[in-house]
Amino acid sequence: MSKPTFWKTTLSEVNDALKNIKRGTVKTVTKSAGGRDVRLIEYGEKQCFNRRANYSSACGAGDPKFYADKSGKRPVIFIIGAEHGNEMEGIAAILNLIQMIETGKDFSGYSNPLLSECIKDCRLLLMPVANPDGRARMPIDTMLGENEESFRHYAQGRWKDGTLCKWPGCKQVHPIKDYVSHLGSYFNDDGINIIHDNFFGDMAPETRAIFDIADEEAPDYTLHLHGGANTINEIFHPEFISLYVKELIQELILRVKTEADKHKLPFLVKDIREDISYPSKSFSLYSALNHMCGTTSIVYESNQGLDYSDYRPLDTSWECVLSYEEIMTHHYILFEQTVKLALDKSGVSV
Repeated sequence: MSKPTFWKTTLSEVNDALKNIKRGTVKTVTKSAGGRDVRLIEYGEKQCFNRRANYSSACGAGDPKFYADKSGKRPVIFIIGAEHGNEMEGIAAILNLIQMIETGKDFSGYSNPLLSECIKDCRLLLMPVANPDGRARMPIDTMLGENEESFRHYAQGRWKDGTLCKWPGCKQVHPIKDYVSHLGSYFNDDGINIIHDNFFGDMAPETRAIFDIADEEAPDYTLHLHGGANTINEIFHPEFISLYVKELIQELILRVKTEADKHKLPFLVKDIREDISYPSKSFSLYSALNHMCGTTSIVYESNQGLDYSDYRPLDTSWECVLSYEEIMTHHYILFEQTVKLALDKSGVSV
C-alpha cells in the first residue's frame, strides 16, 4: 500500500511544517524525557478569563466562572496528537489541519472553509506530537498494512524474555523501561506512559506541559487523538467525570456519527454507562484534565488500517480496515463537529 503525499508523520516532517507557520505562533513548551522538543502551535487571540480561583475552588463556590469566566469569549479547543508514538494518524491530521489554516488547502489539495477559518472564532491550540521520544523510536511512518506482531512490537514493546508486551499487559509495570528488551513507542524514554502518569506526584515533562497549557488556557474541549488498531472509530467517555460532561461528549458522538454516515464511514456509538465494577477504571490523563480545568476531554480512537490476514481471521463484527483517505476524512469530521459544537455552545454563529 503506497503512502500518499498528504501522510506526513515523521519528526522531520513536523519540523518542516512548523517552519512555514505564519498565521499562528509556534512555542517549545518543554523538553521530553529524551531531550526532544515538545511544540505547541497557537492560533487565535489569547483571552483573559479574570481568574480568581483554581478550578476545584471555583466549583466549590458553585460557579466555574471564578476559574475562567467564558462569558462572551471565543471557545478554546486543544488538540493533542501522538500521546503514544505509534499512533501517527493524529500527527498526519494535525499537520494537514495546519496546512489548511495556513494555505486554504491541505497537502492533498482539499479545502474546508470551516476549518481553514475556524481560528477567527476559536482559540486553537495544536500539539502534533506529545510524545516525541516514542515517535522517534518508530522506524516507520505509518501503521497501515502492518501485521499484528509488528504493531505490538512497535507499540508496547517486548519483555526481557522476548515475548510481546501487548495491551493491556504493558500496563502491569510502570515505568516499564527496566522490564523490557525493546521499549515500545507508547512510552517516553523514561518508560512513562503519559496517559497513566502519576498526576498527584512528579509527572513526566510531557505530561506536566499538557497540564500547564490546559490550566493556563482553560480549553473548552481537548481532543486526544489516538489509534485503536483495527477497531471501528469511536469516541470514549473518560471515567470519573460528571454526567453533564458525558452527555456533552455524547452529543458530539452523535454529530460525528451523522456526518460519518453521510460519507459511508463506520463509527461506533455506545450508550452512556456508569461503571461500578471492581477494580475501578483508571483515573487517566483525560479524567485528570477534566478535574483540573473543567475541559471536556474527548478521547478519539482512530482505525489504523492494519493487515491482520496473516495473524488471525478478521472479525468483521468489530473490526474494519480503513484507507489513508478514510482515516483523514474521519479526523476532519471530528474537527468540524468539535468546532461546530464549541461555537453552538458559546452562542457564536457559524
